[in-house]
This record gives sequence, C-alpha cells and structure tokens, in this order.
Amino acid sequence: MLTIRSLIFNVAFYANLILWLILLIPAVLLPRRVFLRWVQTWARTSLWLLKVLAGTKVEIVGAEKIPEGGALVASKHQSLWETFALLTMFGDPTFILKRELMWIPFFGWYLRKARCVPVNRKAGSQALVRMTAQAKDEARHGRQIIIFPEGTRRAPGAPPAYKYGVAHLYQNLGFPCIPVALNSGLYWPRRQFIRRPGTIRVEILDTIPPGMSREEFFKLLQERVEGASDRLLASGRAELGLDTTPKSTAFISKA
Repeated sequence: MLTIRSLIFNVAFYANLILWLILLIPAVLLPRRVFLRWVQTWARTSLWLLKVLAGTKVEIVGAEKIPEGGALVASKHQSLWETFALLTMFGDPTFILKRELMWIPFFGWYLRKARCVPVNRKAGSQALVRMTAQAKDEARHGRQIIIFPEGTRRAPGAPPAYKYGVAHLYQNLGFPCIPVALNSGLYWPRRQFIRRPGTIRVEILDTIPPGMSREEFFKLLQERVEGASDRLLASGRAELGLDTTPKSTAFISKA
C-alpha cells in the first residue's frame, strides 16, 4: 500500500509541477511579488497533494518567532520537500542556490524572476562577494534569504557538515538569523520515491540577533539546529516505528 500511494503521489506531484510551469509563463510579466504569490500557491497545492495522496501532514512550531522584515533563514536540509515547503512559511522568501539551476529552461527563468541569489561554487571568494551583495540588497527590501548551511541534502541523523558561507553571510548582512529544524528526510527520503505517511515537523527556533562574531554564530547555529533536529528525528522515528537511537546508521544507509 505504501508503494502504491507513493507512486500515485509522485505522478500527481510532477504532473502538478508541469502544469504550474506552464501556468507561470504569463506570470513572468507580472510584478515580482504577484509572481511569488503564484509560486507559493503551487507550493501549497503540492503540500495538499502530499497530505491527501500520501497521508503526510505538516506541523509547524514557532511561526510566531519569525520577525518582520529582512532576515537570514538557515534551514536544515534533508529532502526535496523543504525546497518548496519553506516558500509557504515566509512572507517574501528567496533562496541562495547554485548558479547552474538558473540555466534550466522555464525553471531557471522563474528563479530569475523571483530574484533568487545564485552562487558560482567554482569562483571562490569572488562568489561570496557577489552572493553577499545581492542577498543584502534583497534583505534590505524586507525579504527572507533562505540558505541551507550544509549546501546539500543530508540523510536524517548524518553528522552535520556546515559550511562557513552561512557565517560569512550572517556577518555581512547585518540582519537577524532564523534557524529552522525539521525531520522531512524521514518522510520524503532523498533518492527514493517512497513518501511515508505521518507528520513532518518543522520548528522555527529562537532568532539569532545580528552582531555576533563569526565563530560564535557558527557554533550557536549548529547547536540550535542540530539539537532541535535530533529531537524531531527521534519523535519522527517513534511515529514511524523506526530505530529511535540518534544518528542511527541503520536508517542512514536506507536514506
């Protein structure tokens, strides 16, 4: 039954994605904020499909902690899920993402329209300078800059691998940082088509104010996100009947 429901959801999810890629073509002529509302509507329909077809719900704790205006959002990254679900949690979000995504037909055009912030990972320090300048400009306009500090998806419970880019961005933006913990990888595993029924839990953690040193921020961010994510993973594993031992290598190998 799990396999059948997952298959039905995946077909519906990608069909819905293709439909919205077409529907968004005329929307590129609209103001950016209007365009973003359309994209957020697509994200919400995807979450609805996940709930109805796969039986996977979402619980968000701490949304009241999100400050008004510009901010840096540093989120745990375990799954494809958060790349669209986080769009629904913030008023005017944009992503830090690898430059190559901007080259994909249709999808890349929409990323440009949404004024996402590309990073050329091969350009070294120059890439950080350009990324920071663009991110700072977007934050000044009241936007939430979403970054995945580990740079790529990590299996649930895998040892953290944070990059210093997030600390550089925090130090140079001068805006508060909103840490985000989650356990999405248990329900939407990377490199698998299985979608497990249950409740994906997201926790918006206490905001880190601007002005901390790079090292102090980097350490605090990891402590908050990893501590909360481990707690959410334990809760999720208990719900799914999996091994509840933190950083379970048995589950990592499956993910």
